[in-house]
Amino acid sequence: MQRFWIVRFWNTFSATGLLLGTLFFAASLTPTLLPRTFLTQGVLSGCSLAAGYGIGVLGSWLWDYLELPKPEARALRIVQSVAIGICTLIGIVFLWRTAGWQNSIRELMELEPVKTGHPIKVGLIALLTFVVLIAVSRMFRLTLLLVSRKLRRFVPKRVSYVLATAVSVALFWSVVDGVLFRFALHMADASFKGYDELIEPETQKPADPGKTGSEASLLQWDELGRAGREFISGGPTSDSLSAFSGRDAFEPVRVYAGLRSADTAEARAKLAVQELERTGGFDRSVLIVIMPTGTGWIDPAGMDTVEYLHGGDVASVAIQYSYLTSWLSLLVEPGYGAEAARALFSEVYAHWTKLPRESRPKLYLYGLSLGALSSEQSAELFEVIGDPYQGALWSGPPFPSRIWGAVTDGRNAGSPEWLPLFRDGSYVRFTSQKNALAIPGAQWGPMRVVYLQYASDPVTFFDYHSLYRQPDWMIEPRGPDVSSELRWYPVVTLLQLTLDMAMATTAPMGYGHVYAPEHYIDAWIEVTDVQGWSAEDITRLKQEFANRQ
Repeated sequence: MQRFWIVRFWNTFSATGLLLGTLFFAASLTPTLLPRTFLTQGVLSGCSLAAGYGIGVLGSWLWDYLELPKPEARALRIVQSVAIGICTLIGIVFLWRTAGWQNSIRELMELEPVKTGHPIKVGLIALLTFVVLIAVSRMFRLTLLLVSRKLRRFVPKRVSYVLATAVSVALFWSVVDGVLFRFALHMADASFKGYDELIEPETQKPADPGKTGSEASLLQWDELGRAGREFISGGPTSDSLSAFSGRDAFEPVRVYAGLRSADTAEARAKLAVQELERTGGFDRSVLIVIMPTGTGWIDPAGMDTVEYLHGGDVASVAIQYSYLTSWLSLLVEPGYGAEAARALFSEVYAHWTKLPRESRPKLYLYGLSLGALSSEQSAELFEVIGDPYQGALWSGPPFPSRIWGAVTDGRNAGSPEWLPLFRDGSYVRFTSQKNALAIPGAQWGPMRVVYLQYASDPVTFFDYHSLYRQPDWMIEPRGPDVSSELRWYPVVTLLQLTLDMAMATTAPMGYGHVYAPEHYIDAWIEVTDVQGWSAEDITRLKQEFANRQ
């Protein structure tokens, strides 16, 4: 009886769907941008198997619907048997090669090679994922048929299918969006909010009245948020800067307004600029307007390095616009970052333009990840062309970044997408692990914009079009941190890149979406036109940060 039930259950599956699904499963085992664990690989492979199965079922339905000829039953069984054998062999071979493919990435990222890809674990996890997805799809189909049967009393059969499909999609979407998604978002919101409010015992309130969050500050210490308190209490001091350079140094000015410092982005921006005035930020040589990531975090590697390069003669200012992680913030509140960026830049720029040109600081923008996307939208070029700021450093720009996208698409012929050359290099340049900013014959104009990006960063190089075409960054020559074993497969590559994007910050330092201090150093030297540093001193500074890692 049990055997009969299993055979009956097996016969409910589409042979065409299983064949195509097996090919998708095999393709999902090949490498993309980041290494995977057996767990993430299993989930990815299960999703790929389900996607291939669904496309195969759709193709079979369409073939029948169009009443196209089919081979005889006996010939069909022979073809299916041969196809099953070939697909099974491909699946086994690809599972066997998984470890080698993963090591092709790990070797480039200087990680220890893995001895096995855990094919049995990957296969079982993939099968479980596939079964769950198929169960959900069959629930949807059952709902559609039930609704269609009810509607058929009042409308023609095919009309009932169209209406039932719309009703079923609306019903399932309401369950996912209205129950599961909102519940998960509420839990995430509460979790991130609690984490943001947590005051760590090692992060002490500043005693120096010149510091943000001190008793003399316009901004309360407990309202800065976790990321804000880390930013204010971290970073080099004048003593550490002097000890490294052997010269007198300034105490860097850091200003941060947390999400709870004021109710609106405009109010937080005004408070931040007032605090910047109070702490003497406009008296420094370099002023940097920062847009943090979604959680409010500012990469220490991005700011510590520029403060070393300028002997602490740097002021920086940032405001928080969310406490959700970047991908959640981008999903549920995509306009908040741009709104905050415009508010802060407008306040800083309005005050900065009133200062005497010969004595005011040089003004720069900085952002990482979602912060880079938001910082790009701080101001339109026509708004500042009469009195331009001096430049910007944007690292790990997310794929929707408008300026980055326009410049990348308009790159000079022959330059790769992962490291474009744009016109004469006088306005914008790109760099990666290897410094590529010293372009022969190029001269900087009045504004210097640098994009720091890694070819292995899926946040930057995720591409919806990989669903049906090969992305340009896969074309040879590839980036130095992209596996030569990587291949494009329709649908599957999109699923692989989606997983890569979710796991982007798990990469080792200097790869993926984790940017290394030494690469920031090269970028800041160009953006802020650092003078007076010898090649030996720059190497020593890079080694100083490398030792900290």
